[in-house]
Amino acid sequence: MTRRTNFKRISLMFAKLVFAVFFVFAPFVSYGAIYGYIDDQGVYHMTNIRPPSKGYHILVHDSRVATSYSVKGAFNRSDYDGLIRAHSEAHGIDPSLVKAVMIAESNGNPNAVSNKGARGLMQIMPSTGHLLDLQNPFDPSENIQAGAKYLKQLHELFKGNLELVLAAYNAGPNRVIQNNMAVPAIDETVNYVKRVKYFYNRLKSSP
Repeated sequence: MTRRTNFKRISLMFAKLVFAVFFVFAPFVSYGAIYGYIDDQGVYHMTNIRPPSKGYHILVHDSRVATSYSVKGAFNRSDYDGLIRAHSEAHGIDPSLVKAVMIAESNGNPNAVSNKGARGLMQIMPSTGHLLDLQNPFDPSENIQAGAKYLKQLHELFKGNLELVLAAYNAGPNRVIQNNMAVPAIDETVNYVKRVKYFYNRLKSSP
């Protein structure tokens, strides 16, 4: 066995130990994604910063943003229903659509921050928030108001086409326009549109 191989095995054993300790405390804290990778010297690394190379794997998914496996209970939560209804009605948008977007974006976590910098319940990007006059993205009322307002603007821009509205919310209106007014062929965006539409239809059919 070479010295490099032995060193690599020790690195992996140490990483597993750290990983095990992390999971003892993980249920009690909010954490970002943890990535693992092996460098050219055979050393295993763990980091909360996404490596620039493709030779990494996700050890722990970001707990601050919603995943397709963590939305089950969000439909029954009514924490923000009053705010959603008030701001949706003020901007003439369906409250069920606003809530569907909120579930898909943050799963009802007002402190959610994505890897790209989107913030709050409706995951508003700082540049978009500036245009919407969003002062505090982590304030539930302000964030929902900004999200409802943005959805209304997109609704008017794309003449009520729900798929285009959702695609624009995810990828930006310019990409939709540049794609000949069609949903861009981006996996994340295509899946996002399907996910929000599923949530939207489920909320509308709820008693």
